[in-house]
Amino acid sequence: MPDGAATAERPSDVLTVKDYRSDQKPVWCPGCGDFGVLSATFKALAALQLPKHQVVVVSGIGCSSRAPYFMSTFGFHGVHGRALPIATGIKLTRPDLTVLVLGGDGDLMAIGMGHLPHAAARNIDVTCVMMDNQTYGLTKAQASPTSFMGHKTKSTPYGVIAKPMNPVLMALAAGATFVARGYSARPNELAQLIVEGIKHKGFSFIHVHSPCAEFYNTYDFYDQRVTEMPEGWDTRDLKAAMELALTEDRVHLGIFYREERPVYELQVRELETRREEFDLARFLQERFS
Repeated sequence: MPDGAATAERPSDVLTVKDYRSDQKPVWCPGCGDFGVLSATFKALAALQLPKHQVVVVSGIGCSSRAPYFMSTFGFHGVHGRALPIATGIKLTRPDLTVLVLGGDGDLMAIGMGHLPHAAARNIDVTCVMMDNQTYGLTKAQASPTSFMGHKTKSTPYGVIAKPMNPVLMALAAGATFVARGYSARPNELAQLIVEGIKHKGFSFIHVHSPCAEFYNTYDFYDQRVTEMPEGWDTRDLKAAMELALTEDRVHLGIFYREERPVYELQVRELETRREEFDLARFLQERFS
């Protein structure tokens, strides 16, 4: 059948997972959880039938931040820790675009941590997917901000003594209007979370446990501990979401919290209608006369 021809099952204008893949093959280590996250992202985009030229994927530095190379959408591989401000600039300039941030625990919870609270508080309409492998895999296994206490690495030969950051709790406290958690070994469930995050109008933060099979293999740990959200969970209850993030003895997967709030990029545009011309001569006269 000629290229582009439609079949009875698939019209020619229907996008599939393959359509979102680039011609670059992922270079991650065998077993890396980021494969599952990338697969889930492809599935989410295909489920939403988002035109490739309307999607921008932004990343910083790290193993997971290579993701834009493997996607046929627009992509921006930025400097370490600066994915969120870059994504904010893109969304402010082109609010019609779907903007995703794909990064790791080192990029988003360490050098880039200062940007997360502001993106959440502004409620910029960006979906941030954080792949958490609890190690710096690209630079060969130093401890990351989310590493467990006692974990021995090249940078902590006697074990980590700092309490690990809690990404879900931090996103909730910062004001994110959509907060969820997924697991790379469950890509279908994760794909649905990404779908919901993209559909949500506001800042969506999705924390994903994405184990590093090479330097810190936590698959068995999470396989034994992941569970669904409590029965009857109310995603509108911020206090309950924060309490669960603080006290959970199991690793809950799903949507912790969701609320509707005006998005930043549209509020900024509304301010333009109130803009007044600045009279420099009058200002100087009033200031210095």
